[in-house]
This record gives sequence, structure tokens and C-alpha cells, in this order.
Amino acid sequence: QVQLVESGGRLVQSGESLKLSCTFSGNIARIHVISWFRQAPGKQREWVASITSGRRANYLDSVKDRFTLTRADRVAYLEMTNIIPEDAGLYTCNADVVAQGSDRRQPFWGQGTRVTVSS
Repeated sequence: QVQLVESGGRLVQSGESLKLSCTFSGNIARIHVISWFRQAPGKQREWVASITSGRRANYLDSVKDRFTLTRADRVAYLEMTNIIPEDAGLYTCNADVVAQGSDRRQPFWGQGTRVTVSS
């Protein structure tokens, strides 16, 4: 089984920084694109950032100059700087993974980690 576990979410004040982690475990052969999504209370989930296996990252315009998405072997980090109240929400990691013994990609999701912002 493949599992994604997010961590790092907490209460922060506007202007502070935060680093979220998405850790992978299980029988994984290859991890392709890793993405972060967020959902604020009462709003739809929105895409925040993605990074390819070649470490090319793309960002939502509103976070482009403040967030940095990186990845290592079985972990991805979302570094958030100059956090604003609009950044609050449940941050969820998603990835396209090829499991060992398989030849196809499958999407996997974590349970999320919550970021709360006080102004």
C-alpha cells in the first residue's frame, strides 16, 4: 500500500513562515508529479503547486513569490513565507505513483494538515 502523510500545519500569524511536509511510504517504484491543494472553510479545494519528477515546479499565482515546493526521495516540502490570512486551510498532498509490481500511475492523496492564520 502507498501512503502519503502530511505534517507541519499549525496556527501562525500573518507574515510568518511555515514548512509543510508530505512523506511517502509503502511499496513505491516511482513518484511522478507531486501536488499540494488547499481548502479553506466554505470554499472549494484549489490547487496550490506541483512539482515534476524532474523538479520543475509550478505555482498558483497568489503564492508564486511566497511558496517554494521541493522534493527529495520520498518526501516533498512546501515552504510558505509571508503567510497571509487567505493561505489558511487544509493542505493536502497528492501524487501520481507507480507501485512496485505495477506498470501504471495511480493518484494517491493524504489526509491533510491544517494551516490556521491569525491576522
